[in-house]
Amino acid sequence: MDTLYSDVANYKKLLKQYIETQDEKSLYGAEQISKSFIKNKIPPEEIINLHIQALAELYPSLSEEMQHSMNFLLETMIAYGIAHQEFQALREKQLELKSEIGVAAGMQENLLATTKPIIEGLDIGVVSVPAHQMNGDYHHFIKGKDGSLGVAVADVVGKGVPAALCMSMIKYSMDSLPEESMSPKAILENLNRVVERNVDPSMFITMFYAQYLPSENKLRYSSAGHEPGFYYHKKEDRFEEIETKGLVLGVAADSNYHRYERFVQNGDMIIILTDGVTECRQGERFIETEEVLDVIKSYSHLSAQDMVDHVYKYFERMQNFELRDDFTLIILRKEV
Repeated sequence: MDTLYSDVANYKKLLKQYIETQDEKSLYGAEQISKSFIKNKIPPEEIINLHIQALAELYPSLSEEMQHSMNFLLETMIAYGIAHQEFQALREKQLELKSEIGVAAGMQENLLATTKPIIEGLDIGVVSVPAHQMNGDYHHFIKGKDGSLGVAVADVVGKGVPAALCMSMIKYSMDSLPEESMSPKAILENLNRVVERNVDPSMFITMFYAQYLPSENKLRYSSAGHEPGFYYHKKEDRFEEIETKGLVLGVAADSNYHRYERFVQNGDMIIILTDGVTECRQGERFIETEEVLDVIKSYSHLSAQDMVDHVYKYFERMQNFELRDDFTLIILRKEV
C-alpha cells in the first residue's frame, strides 16, 4: 500500500514535469508507474480520477470546460472498466472451455483409436483429420478370426462434444457385438436400434460398413445413408459409384438394411470416404466428384497409404490449410 501511495505522489510530480517540459524522462517514469498500477489491479477509472485530482491541485484555475471534459472522460472509463471486467471474465471462461475441449478431444482420440490391420493381399490406406478439435467422423477396422476385414466409416450430422459422445457410443456398441454378427447388414441393424434408443432425434448418423473376404475375393457392404463410395476397375481403368440404399441410423428402430456384394479383381480399389472429401471447396466453388477421382487416380502408382496422404495434402492446400469439414478417406486395393 505504501508503494501505491508513493506511485500516486510520483504521478502528480511527473505530470507537472511533463506539462512544463514534455521530456522523455517523465514519460518513462509514467510507464513504470503504469506497471505498478497493473500489478495492484488499479481500474482505469481510478487512474483518470487521480489525473483529475492532480490537475485540480496543480491548476486550481482550470477552465470549467476542461473540468467538464475530464468528468466526461471519467464516466466513459467507468463504463469501459465494467465492460472490460466482463470481457476478461468471458475470456477466462472461454479459455477454460477450450482447455476442457482439448482434454475431451484427446480422450476421444484414445477412445476411438483403431489400428490399421495387416491383411494378406490387401493394401490399406487411411487418413482421418478433424476440421476442429473434435472429430465428427469415425472409422474403425475389425479383423475377423477367418482373416476377413471389417471397415466402418461414419459421420455424425452435428459436431463438437455431442458428436464425439455419439461416436464413442457407436464404437463400444460395435465392440460388444459377437463376431458372428459382424456382417454389414447385421452391424447396421444392431447399431440403428442403439442410436434410435439413445441419441437425440435431432442428431443423425450415417455409416458405411464393408466386409472384405480374402478367401473369396469378395466385398460385402451396406450403407445407412452414407456418402457413396467408389470402386475402381483396374482392367477397364474406370471408377464406378458404389450404389447402396438405407436410412441413416436412428430414424426408425425397425429399419432394414440390404447387403450388397461384389468380386474384387487384382489391382481394383475400394474408396470409402465422408462428405468432407467430396464437398471440399476452393473459395466458394465446390469441387466436382470427378476432380476427387482424378486426384486419387493421379497418385494410384503409390502405396495405398501414400495415396490417401497425398490426396489429403492436395485438398488441404486447395482450401488454404483450413478444412471446412472433417476429412476421412480409406482406400483398399487388392494387390496383384
